Amino acid sequence: MRIGAIEAGGTKFVCGIGDETGAIHERTSFPTNQPEVTLERVLAFFEGKGVEAIGIGSFGPIGVNPASADYGHVTTTPKPGWSGFDFLGTMKKRFDVPYGWDTDVNAAAYGESVWGAAQGLNSCVYYTIGTGVGVGVYAEGRLVHGLVHPEGGHVLTRRHPEDTFAGCCPYHGDCLEGMAAGPAIEKRWGIKGSELTVDHPAWAMEAFYIGQAVANSVLMLSPQKVILGGGVMHQQQLFPIIRAEVKRLLNGYVSASQLTDDIDSYIVQPGLGDNAGLCGALALGLAAAKQSHS
Repeated sequence: MRIGAIEAGGTKFVCGIGDETGAIHERTSFPTNQPEVTLERVLAFFEGKGVEAIGIGSFGPIGVNPASADYGHVTTTPKPGWSGFDFLGTMKKRFDVPYGWDTDVNAAAYGESVWGAAQGLNSCVYYTIGTGVGVGVYAEGRLVHGLVHPEGGHVLTRRHPEDTFAGCCPYHGDCLEGMAAGPAIEKRWGIKGSELTVDHPAWAMEAFYIGQAVANSVLMLSPQKVILGGGVMHQQQLFPIIRAEVKRLLNGYVSASQLTDDIDSYIVQPGLGDNAGLCGALALGLAAAKQSHS
């Protein structure tokens, strides 16, 4: 099968064509621009490629309820020009194929469950920590939706006792994204995270916030795996201090050997690496194709 995949990020779009094994055979990427300009490049990429279905993992918030008038739309994003844009409808006008549609982080969580670090498990939580913070939730063998979809990047956090940074989320100030995303690191310390030394105090502070988020996910969702991706998590030194912070916060309350004896295998990098989002979109498209044939 030839399945189209779109990882629609707030900073860049990645488009690809893959198959049912999760292999990506062709791909392209370009900066996220105004929606009409960006979608024209997306549509041009898939033109004449003979895809049988397309999966889309989009930055959000987005409309995910098929019964709602905003289904397929980007909704309340601060990204200029995108709020209210009918993303899915625009695609459907050009290509009459089955579509999988979800958030970019839900897609990544799904991809990790099919081909990555959570393969064979019926639940996982996927965090992307980069330009923003997003959370995808796969539970009891399906992606979680409800009133809308998980927006765990905007949960409230306890402030680090030495942190005077106000936070930079345009909606909530010092929520998780406002305190821990890449732009928060740069604004707090006056330098990009990628330029900080591995022993800089920024990383202990970063782990303080991410550790809270992971501990809360363990308590609320009890996932079988926690996967941390995104540009900030390229800093390998973060993983051991996040794991230590999670153990400190849980303080032995959750009785599970994965947390007490094998936390290195519980809080992990994406098995699909930086392809988690694109492979997740591919998995969404594959699921849509299978459903259309059933």
